[in-house]
Amino acid sequence: EVQLVESGGGLVQVGGSLSLSCAGFGFTFDDYAIGWFRQAPGKEREGVSCISRSDGRAQYADSIKGRFTISSDNAKNMVYLQMNSLKPEDTAVYYCAANLRGCTSPTWDTWGQGIQVIVSY
Repeated sequence: EVQLVESGGGLVQVGGSLSLSCAGFGFTFDDYAIGWFRQAPGKEREGVSCISRSDGRAQYADSIKGRFTISSDNAKNMVYLQMNSLKPEDTAVYYCAANLRGCTSPTWDTWGQGIQVIVSY
């Protein structure tokens, strides 16, 4: 079964850091683009960051550029999202997703179940 599982979310204070992990099961991340998305209450889902496993190039949304870093561990079939200088507006459910068409694809083939991140004062 093809599956993505996120971990590492939780409650953090403003200005703090969290590291999210995305593990792939049933397939290898080779040649896949792995993206991080988030959805805040009452808002549409938005793309946060993406890494192309074929060339290692990363993309970031303007709202998190300079604060978040995406990385991957090929050997472990894992992708990470290091989130620093967190703000209340980063509060959301974070999802990782995979597709074979690249970071700019409008459609994603496989999604994780999502993990909650709450940033509070």
